[in-house]
Amino acid sequence: MPLLSIILMTLNLSTPLILIIFFAIYIIIHVNLLSLFKIVIIFLLVFFNRLFQINIYINQVLNKNKDNMRVNKSLKIIFFLYFISCQVSAENEVLNSAVSDVDYTFNSASFPEEDNLIKQDQNYENKKNNFFIDAINSSLKLIINFDASLLYVVTTSLKISFIAVLIASLIGVPLGIIVALNNFTGKNFLLTCLNTLMAVPTVVIGLVLYGILNRQGLLGEMALLYTPVAIIIGQCFLVTPIIWNLSVSAITGSDIRLKHACTLLGASQIQQIFIYLSETRFALMTAVAIGFGRAIGEVGIAMILGGNIEGFTRTMTTAIALETNKGTFDFALALGFMLLFVAFFVNIILHYFQSKSK
Repeated sequence: MPLLSIILMTLNLSTPLILIIFFAIYIIIHVNLLSLFKIVIIFLLVFFNRLFQINIYINQVLNKNKDNMRVNKSLKIIFFLYFISCQVSAENEVLNSAVSDVDYTFNSASFPEEDNLIKQDQNYENKKNNFFIDAINSSLKLIINFDASLLYVVTTSLKISFIAVLIASLIGVPLGIIVALNNFTGKNFLLTCLNTLMAVPTVVIGLVLYGILNRQGLLGEMALLYTPVAIIIGQCFLVTPIIWNLSVSAITGSDIRLKHACTLLGASQIQQIFIYLSETRFALMTAVAIGFGRAIGEVGIAMILGGNIEGFTRTMTTAIALETNKGTFDFALALGFMLLFVAFFVNIILHYFQSKSK
């Protein structure tokens, strides 16, 4: 465009023709308020330039001063520079307009995608608000439909805990009766140790037994690690102190006349054990139920010694931890409901035996 202006100036065309050409070029390129304002300024410059040309012609004829010639040249230079600046500004405006048109076209084309994103965000918000409710519904459906994987985990956990508590009861209850009926050196220390073992963390028991049962341990040749037997052994070590200590408390809290009667009748130690088993059976069953609740809810032993192997050593607690990490919250919640149901059932048994023992 600056080249066009130079050509027009050199052709020495008439002022109206130059004005018409410039005006047409501006209309073609870009028309807005700023461009119209610049066109008006150009028109005024051309108009004054024409007046000064006429004046210069008269002065030349009359041989008057030559200052007006300098003014004419100055006006031509100003006109030329201003026209170039107008052309550059117009070109920039055209480029900006083209870029804005492209952006608008792009934004118009991306509107459906934005709508999809907005809908996805809204769906995500709705799912987030209904996440827990949907998980509860899914978990209840799994329970009602008797999901095979769910039932297998529950039965495996119950089987391991029942066997562990049975073995721990056969050990802890007789030992509790013997400790309660006899006075010997170190009895108070033994009771203190039993109270401490009742609160031992399950991961500590699992860690110690892992060192014994692994391939390089004392019993490594038996290959018991990562088997249900290993979990049963660990839960026995966990539950036995509980049943033992609670059995001591149950025998100690029984009627003192029972002990005098056994002594007067000359009952042996074994006979006294069976007598106390019969008389304090409800209190002892309470101790066993508490031990079962402790075994069914532990996670450290089952995770370390069992390895959480699907279809083999996976219990309810380890499955809940795994499924939560996997993101299948509904399955984990279903297992949680089953675990709560077992705990509720254990508490019903406890309440029953406690009411009978009074």
